[in-house]
Amino acid sequence: MDFRVFDEKEVQIRSYLPSDRQSVRDLCCDTGFLGTKIDPVFEDRELFADFLTDYYLSQETDSAFVLTENGVVKGYLLGSRFPLRHQLYSLFKNVIYAGKVIRRYTRYNHESRRFIHWMISKAWQEVPAAPRRVGHFHANLLPDVKSIAAFRRLLETYLKFLSDQGVKRIYGQMVTFDGRRGFKLFERYGFKVLNQSEITKYRRFTNQSVYLCTVIKNLEQEKEQLLIPLRDCSRSKD
Repeated sequence: MDFRVFDEKEVQIRSYLPSDRQSVRDLCCDTGFLGTKIDPVFEDRELFADFLTDYYLSQETDSAFVLTENGVVKGYLLGSRFPLRHQLYSLFKNVIYAGKVIRRYTRYNHESRRFIHWMISKAWQEVPAAPRRVGHFHANLLPDVKSIAAFRRLLETYLKFLSDQGVKRIYGQMVTFDGRRGFKLFERYGFKVLNQSEITKYRRFTNQSVYLCTVIKNLEQEKEQLLIPLRDCSRSKD
């Protein structure tokens, strides 16, 4: 994630509403290629949005949040607190998505076919491992609101939601152009880097190496750390 730093804009972070569905799907496609439109890489926006958003917008809408500016959705964070439910849903849906790809394959352009070939032959090798029993999230912001301040507000809202729900751990996967700069913001919030792997599908489009990185946060440990000062204060009164 490459953030530009500028004065924080007047934005609102709120829970996802059913009326936001198409805006979130459009935004997913408009940021799907390293923060820009996915179309040069994969032309089937409907299928791309289905694959990346369908579960969250139909099964766990309470874990979804949007960032708006003047009422327009310009960012989102989609999460899952129930990893097993997500895995079973994805397993079922992936069969349906595969069928759609097969039926539409002859209509796809050359770049879209290259993307499909990468998904079949290399994606499973390049995507870094992630904890199977831990919930997760992913976020996207349009370029005109993509700032550290805006993302921080979105992430803080989600972490508070998780804390209120009693979630113990959460992980995320992020795209970065180098091994350190991109995930410094996550480290400020107590995330630890588990692993990273280069994603080769972008080599033809940029001269920079692109990595997918897995970060994880122990929310329960954070709560324990917050209680320490309170315990110390109570002891000092004795």
